Amino acid sequence: MLNRTHIGIVAAILVVSAGACSAMTIAENGQAKALIVVSPESSEPVQHAAQELASFLNQITGAEFKIAEQAKRRQVCIFVGPEAAKQVYRRLSMEGLGQEGILIRTMRDDLVLTGGEPRGTLYAVYTFLEDHLGCRWWSSSESTIPKKPTVEIDRLNVRHVPILEYREPFWYDAHDGDWAVRNKSNGNSVRVDAKGGSKHRYEGFVHTFYSLIPPAKYFETHPEWFSQIDGKRITERGQLCLTNEAMRQELVKNLRVRLRANPAATIASVSQNDWRGNCQCDKCAAAEKEEGSPAGLMLRFVNAVAEDIEEDFPHVAISTLAYQYTRKPPKHVKPRDNVIVRLCSIEASFSVPLAHERNKPFRDDIVGWSKICDRLYVWDYVTNFRHHIMPHPNLRVLGPNVKFFTDHSVKGLFEQGAYTTNGAEMAELRAWVLAKLLWNPNRDGGELIDQFIEGYYGPAAPHIKAYLNVTHDAVEKTRDWLGCFEKHTAKYLSFDTLSRGWAHLERAEAAVKDDPDLLFRVRTAQLPVMYTFMMRWNEMRDAAKKADADWPMTETIQETHDRFMEIAKKKNITRLDEWNQGFGALDKALKRAKPVGIF
Repeated sequence: MLNRTHIGIVAAILVVSAGACSAMTIAENGQAKALIVVSPESSEPVQHAAQELASFLNQITGAEFKIAEQAKRRQVCIFVGPEAAKQVYRRLSMEGLGQEGILIRTMRDDLVLTGGEPRGTLYAVYTFLEDHLGCRWWSSSESTIPKKPTVEIDRLNVRHVPILEYREPFWYDAHDGDWAVRNKSNGNSVRVDAKGGSKHRYEGFVHTFYSLIPPAKYFETHPEWFSQIDGKRITERGQLCLTNEAMRQELVKNLRVRLRANPAATIASVSQNDWRGNCQCDKCAAAEKEEGSPAGLMLRFVNAVAEDIEEDFPHVAISTLAYQYTRKPPKHVKPRDNVIVRLCSIEASFSVPLAHERNKPFRDDIVGWSKICDRLYVWDYVTNFRHHIMPHPNLRVLGPNVKFFTDHSVKGLFEQGAYTTNGAEMAELRAWVLAKLLWNPNRDGGELIDQFIEGYYGPAAPHIKAYLNVTHDAVEKTRDWLGCFEKHTAKYLSFDTLSRGWAHLERAEAAVKDDPDLLFRVRTAQLPVMYTFMMRWNEMRDAAKKADADWPMTETIQETHDRFMEIAKKKNITRLDEWNQGFGALDKALKRAKPVGIF
């Protein structure tokens, strides 16, 4: 996939068609030839969409584009939003676009950019700028905005309604509001305000049992509300007793208070704690046995909560997990219409697609849930929690896996990456590619990866691709599991793999040595290999000696460490794994390393 030849972003996409067959001229020789029209009655996101269009057209062409409330005679117009478009085109249909569907259409000598409320028009504007004028927003701080004083476009008729209602590439940089709305991410964590069309908001994101029924408040007086394990009621690494009606009533009361305090919430989490410990009292055990899975009792409980809150909060869905002990779908009970089930892929292998026979247990579960659940979401894992910075060759499965999800009726995708720090391995690439796939799962993941690498790394792109091919070929050859808790001693991280990968990264650095921005991007891409060498310094030195191979790193681990830290601080990397602030793992590696001359 990664070595597929990709046709880059070229000027041809800026001038879709010129001359006699062009539908309209937007700008000519740095002069605006079109008027942007937006109705004063339009919503805040639509007004913002018009301003964004004017701003980016100015950056592309150098022309100042005026925004007006009414079309002008004999003036080419770009109508932004349904209210503006219907000033002239009264029969324009918005049917079926929902909240986020887009419509991009040339009509006579005009262009219409519109969509559903609240986000559709914004997404139409960004899609036009991206697909037809060549804009790319790679990260919160890095973009490609082409320069073209003359822009002409041919006839356009684009209508797209996203398959996925919830789309969240959960990476640290992807939380940025501008990046999120430009790349059509609408999940809970993104910092999108009203002008950006807002987002899906959770009340309690996940693992909410103990926040809704806090043991410190309730256990002393109501131990029967908590898990019974081996005949004893517990709270440590326990859950709730889901057959206790009084507990459920208290949980619903507490949930109502929270929803009233969070009126923007569209989803509320009622979900198990992040461990096992499900209640084994007679009633709970009997219900789980009857359903053939602990998920059956969980779903009965969540359905009852959802029914209780439905009348007062009709816009809120109740979300729960199919995770660890609740992953297997039940035999009998089905989710209510206002219940979301989030199936988690945490045990899966990510060196092969989820459709692969190696992932049959997860595949069987998603098939089962897709048959009974109308709002099936997936919590997917696209990083290594144990070593965020380490090479994690899962890029080849991103496209196939997103398509696999939507082929099995998934309506929402949460792609959990490194969410607490900058600088995780290929973080910007993964976030951008995932955003594109979530918006349109039919796109080719390999082509998107190539497009990002070529746009983000410039002349270094062939060498970055070659490096990634080395690591991906290695994990396919070793057949490592590549889970989301992969160890630094995995077989694919051999001296041969890392040293060959490093050679490509050095060539990448040489290719952009005169461009400070591109050079820093390449040096950031080098950190994963440096990190892995340091974590296995003694072993790697021994392997180099045994192979009679040149040593690719600096002579001492301290020199490599110093270079790593210089780049890491500039990139604002604050941690190396999910749990621990700082660089403690590398401090330990420094102490383990043998002095020069011992090898």
